[in-house]
Amino acid sequence: MKDFIGKTVFLTGGSSGIGLATAKLLATEGANVVIFARSEEKLAAASAAIESRRVSAAQRFACRPLDVADHAAVTAVMAEAVQSFGAPDLLINNVGRAVPHCFEDVTFAQFDETMKTNLYGAWSTVSALVPHMKARGGAIVNVSSMAGFIGVFGYTDYCASKFAVVGLSEALRQELRRYGISVSVLCPPDTDTPGLANEDLTKPAETKAVSAGAKLLQPDDVARALLKGIRRGTFMIVPGGEGKLAYLMKRYAPAVVDGIVRRGIRKAQQGTAGAGTDGAGKPRGAR
Repeated sequence: MKDFIGKTVFLTGGSSGIGLATAKLLATEGANVVIFARSEEKLAAASAAIESRRVSAAQRFACRPLDVADHAAVTAVMAEAVQSFGAPDLLINNVGRAVPHCFEDVTFAQFDETMKTNLYGAWSTVSALVPHMKARGGAIVNVSSMAGFIGVFGYTDYCASKFAVVGLSEALRQELRRYGISVSVLCPPDTDTPGLANEDLTKPAETKAVSAGAKLLQPDDVARALLKGIRRGTFMIVPGGEGKLAYLMKRYAPAVVDGIVRRGIRKAQQGTAGAGTDGAGKPRGAR
């Protein structure tokens, strides 16, 4: 997919952050954009922002409320969207949620919700749309994370879901090639989004220590890297120089990555111990 003029794009999680930045950029590239998200209020504001970027009177824009964790709702909403706008040329599965906690503090309910949103949501959307995309081909991008190829302290449920998204995407890539459907996976590093701000509220000290000093990308940076990757047909799209270096190091020098991470964790735990901890190594009075 070398250009997006006249292409129809379905984008889940399009009301804020990376999704909204990508939708606006696609609008400036001449695409027809349909976004999906849970909040109708945010969808309305996002739709107005996206439509303001139109470059042609022929472009079409729309939004649909949708919780991708609800398989039946995904099936119904995507069927209606295809009927109204035709099969998408490009599907971007951008929905994701994370609530960082140490593993023993992650309830099964949280784990279940994370998997349903991050993994099942992508599965449901792809399964609803592939039958319609097969006739003329297209492209699918599933959004994972750097936590989809590097295990991160405090993100056990999130990493499980995002590693799975990478595996799902790699297998889909092999199966859908015969239909002219390319599959990519986007693995952004920490990006300045409302989601990251919420994550910071519950991050363990060790998690903050490991990511301290890392460059924070802006959603627009990630959106540009995403479209560049689609044009090039790149499978693993990792935005930013630091992200690319981390991916290469994890692949070719995993022991080095592990050593860097362990040092950050150890430093944070020593600092916590100096402040006074309980027997489990947590600050006294902490959950």
